[in-house]
Amino acid sequence: MRQAAEQAAQSLREEILSGAIASGTRLGEAELAGRLRVSRTPIREALSRLAAEGLVELQPNRGARVASWSEDQLREIFELRLRLEPYAVRQAVPRLGEDQLAELDGLAQRMLRDGGQDLAGLVDANRRFHGMFIEAAGSPPLAGALKAVTHAAVVHQNFADYTPDAMRRSLHHHVEMVAAARAGDGDWAEAVMRAHLYNARATMIGRSG
Repeated sequence: MRQAAEQAAQSLREEILSGAIASGTRLGEAELAGRLRVSRTPIREALSRLAAEGLVELQPNRGARVASWSEDQLREIFELRLRLEPYAVRQAVPRLGEDQLAELDGLAQRMLRDGGQDLAGLVDANRRFHGMFIEAAGSPPLAGALKAVTHAAVVHQNFADYTPDAMRRSLHHHVEMVAAARAGDGDWAEAVMRAHLYNARATMIGRSG
């Protein structure tokens, strides 16, 4: 049963992150069970897992749907990230070892080469890239707070909405953050992360007033 739930969760996760299932789409247990060829119990567990990841919203008496956000909620998400994530990057820089820097560089270069053609792959590489900086900051409370506001579905929708120029800026920010980290310059890395988030926010909700 647990394996069936894991497989169902993985299938749905891939469909949501690839855009095959759009934000706001209702997720009926019976329909999903038939399509994925499992019973409704592992579907229910899979939806609970995806809700914990921020990909699905569970609504009392109304079932599940793919998560979506209002403009006010998006503003709040970006405001919290702007307060927390640049600080996390600054704290991480002196703690990053050569192996970590090499992995970050590999992720940044891979994203740059792909250019946003594989959105699901980009979301995964981006999650790993940001997660490495957050983990290296060495603060579990900070990591927990950022995990709560770094929703995979928001990141996916953000990338899906990028213009070519905005995508290019975003991917080059990753490369520059690695350069700043290699130079041991926390101020530089913090500034690039802040610009990175402003670029993302402008894509989703425009410039704030």
